[in-house]
Amino acid sequence: MADPLVIRDLSFRYNAKEEADIFSHISLSLRQGEIFCLIGPNGTGKSTLIRCIGGLLAPYAGQIVIEGSDIASMDPARIAKIIGYVPQSHLPTFPFPVREVVVMGRSPHLGYFSSPSEEDMKVAEHAMALVGISHLADRPCTDISGGEWQLVLIARALTQNPRILLLDEPTSHLDLGNQLKILGTIRELSRKGLTILMATHFPDHAFLLSGRVGVMLDKGIPLIGPAEDVITEITMKNAYNAEVRIMTMGGDGGRRICIPLLSG
Repeated sequence: MADPLVIRDLSFRYNAKEEADIFSHISLSLRQGEIFCLIGPNGTGKSTLIRCIGGLLAPYAGQIVIEGSDIASMDPARIAKIIGYVPQSHLPTFPFPVREVVVMGRSPHLGYFSSPSEEDMKVAEHAMALVGISHLADRPCTDISGGEWQLVLIARALTQNPRILLLDEPTSHLDLGNQLKILGTIRELSRKGLTILMATHFPDHAFLLSGRVGVMLDKGIPLIGPAEDVITEITMKNAYNAEVRIMTMGGDGGRRICIPLLSG
């Protein structure tokens, strides 16, 4: 079976006349059911890469192939049936009920001028239950917290019934309990066959999810591999200019943790 997501020699710049690429010559393949965590400092192009994969930005050079098709030849509705995208959290502007926001994820499956069916509403209800926001269904989205809004965005993406899920810092603005809820949901979705690419600033989340990790640096992804091999004290120093200690809980075979250290 071919990998559902293949990136070949991808480069991006916002203006074709500019000399500087945001990132250059990135190649990457994700297997079905894989969780791939993308880490790296702010400004290295993680969000831009995710938006390119989701068809929201056009790369300057290279190719993105999803389920055997070049994304450049696909219309947005077809892309949205395969790829769900959760952007970095932003505050809602209009007071739509949460249920209506979540069911908007069904748009790629609806015909022009069609309204959501009873089955579409059931899909939305299931997604809300999955991330634990069923009790918010009738609340205006302007009356919920930033963390709750992030959960709404994730539920909306799941309502698309995607086979590839792109998450741009999905646990930002969430308290510890909701972070763990989202990470648990991500792990369960991968076990059901969903391919997941997630940008994060939390090395411990990559350890918890036990997938592959890519470190975005110097306009590329020079390091790719299992979290235990890639997330090291030296890598964190080079990537973030931060001193950390990587330790193993429970002796050999235990879980790795990343402990930040304050200087001075």
